[in-house]
Amino acid sequence: MASLGSSSCVSQPRPDILRKMTFFLMYQDIFVMRFVGVNASDINYSAGRYDPSVKTPFDAGFEGMGEVVALGLSASAAYTVGQAVAYMAPGSFAEYTVVPARVAIPVPALKPEYLTLLVSGTTAYLSLKALGGLSEGKTVLVTAAAGGTGQFAVQLAKKAKCHVIGTCSSAEKCAFLKSVGCDRPINYNAEHVGAVLRQEYPQGVDVVYESVGGAMFDLAVDALATRGRLMVIGFVSGYQTPTGLSPVKAGTLPAKLLKKSASIQGFFLNHYLPEFRGAMDHLLKMYAGGELVCEVDTGGLSTEGRFTSLESVFRAVDYMYMRKNTGKIVVELPPSVNSKL
Repeated sequence: MASLGSSSCVSQPRPDILRKMTFFLMYQDIFVMRFVGVNASDINYSAGRYDPSVKTPFDAGFEGMGEVVALGLSASAAYTVGQAVAYMAPGSFAEYTVVPARVAIPVPALKPEYLTLLVSGTTAYLSLKALGGLSEGKTVLVTAAAGGTGQFAVQLAKKAKCHVIGTCSSAEKCAFLKSVGCDRPINYNAEHVGAVLRQEYPQGVDVVYESVGGAMFDLAVDALATRGRLMVIGFVSGYQTPTGLSPVKAGTLPAKLLKKSASIQGFFLNHYLPEFRGAMDHLLKMYAGGELVCEVDTGGLSTEGRFTSLESVFRAVDYMYMRKNTGKIVVELPPSVNSKL
């Protein structure tokens, strides 16, 4: 049962693993994985930034999608062998994984578009719903707007009849953002974000969906309108630093917030798990109804080609941190032909 980050990687389950599977199957499903999602949090977790008590070796990855190949007693009434399911749980970078039936979410088919909703889509939906206070006419700034979660923040804010600004790193990404409703894409490699915001939005922005950190965070704080809100959902810019955080002008932050009656709030999906399934169901319906674009990046434009195996997860992570992706990065795992499961 090969897995990325485990202490052993073998193509066929060993007898001791099969015994463990037999025990787990009393209660749980076994899924064979076909697609896994790559997230900025993969680096933060493996670097010990979320939970310093976690030590290597451990199984990496947080989300996957595949088909059920075996059923536990408690799952047999709700699922069938061959059914397509998605799940969010640690250790998804694997050919096979055992997960509790209660966290499995049925999906209509093994399409990578459904996987984009699992972490990225629900993060955007739940954070904007809980913290954004969106309403018609408000101005919303989304950083890393063409990324896995940014694409959904743009679309959901636009559906709330907001004016949406999105930062990105290329003309191609600007074109993508326009195609999903972004009113003012900003290519920060061609324009200065702070200058654009000062000149075109002198009254400031009402809501910021921020996932970059560092200098972009400072620009977003400066751009807040009176009673503006900034939501921190990540800090991808600092992944190479020991703490994962790029420097920010924290010393002046209290004064900046005070004079605008502005606020900053963090959002971590794990703290909203009671609302997770409802959010996922809602997003699945939106996608089925053609109301949502789920852009997938499988690495077709990367130097070494598409991400199609566990070994390519490393390339996919680097691709994300080099800011090459448009949409959600998804790695496809080919069906295992040697497994005796």
